[in-house]
Amino acid sequence: MARVSKRKFIAVAGNIGSGKSSLVQFLTSTYHVAPFYEPNDENPYLADFYSDMRRWAFHSQMFFLSNKFRMHLEADRAAGVVVQDRTIFEDAEIFATALHQMRRIDGRDWQTYWDFYQTILGAIQPPDLLIYVRASIRTLRRRIRLRGRAMEQNIPLDYLKRLERLYEQWVADYSLSEVLVLESDKLDYVGDLVDRQDVRERVEVLLPRTLQRARA
Repeated sequence: MARVSKRKFIAVAGNIGSGKSSLVQFLTSTYHVAPFYEPNDENPYLADFYSDMRRWAFHSQMFFLSNKFRMHLEADRAAGVVVQDRTIFEDAEIFATALHQMRRIDGRDWQTYWDFYQTILGAIQPPDLLIYVRASIRTLRRRIRLRGRAMEQNIPLDYLKRLERLYEQWVADYSLSEVLVLESDKLDYVGDLVDRQDVRERVEVLLPRTLQRARA
């Protein structure tokens, strides 16, 4: 599929509670770029999913996949720089894969889901830069508790650990674009000026002209 705009696409990836959304907000305010956020609040299945994963996993993941596809197409058509909170690749290769491994998505539903995902891959452009926000399980659980989303408070520890393993494998194999890994356990790009400058410099090394113009 031919690229239809001169957009630059920054994708922010990371586990639940890693600090992705905060990083998207920082990048958006620093470079005055268009954000595309994870549609958690729009997912009508999410609360049911957290209370009964086996029953609602396929429904919830199909919602995320179809909506992320729509968002990705919008980002591909945008001019300038866009930033996305969680990629469509994570939806399929980490979250849906984890649920399939856990037998929360059965074989028939999984094949339907995966075929749809493979079709999507042929219709989208990869990001220009992937930023992976890494955090320890201890940090993830603390941040999940502090942000206080009721539906997240009982996420099983084994589920978070499984996601972490899949994330590390996925990032190690990822080759669609440049990758920047941020160790977020002790990185405060919300309130610490030194950390903010460090993140900005590391991002601008990978997309120098584009982001320096956006910041000007």
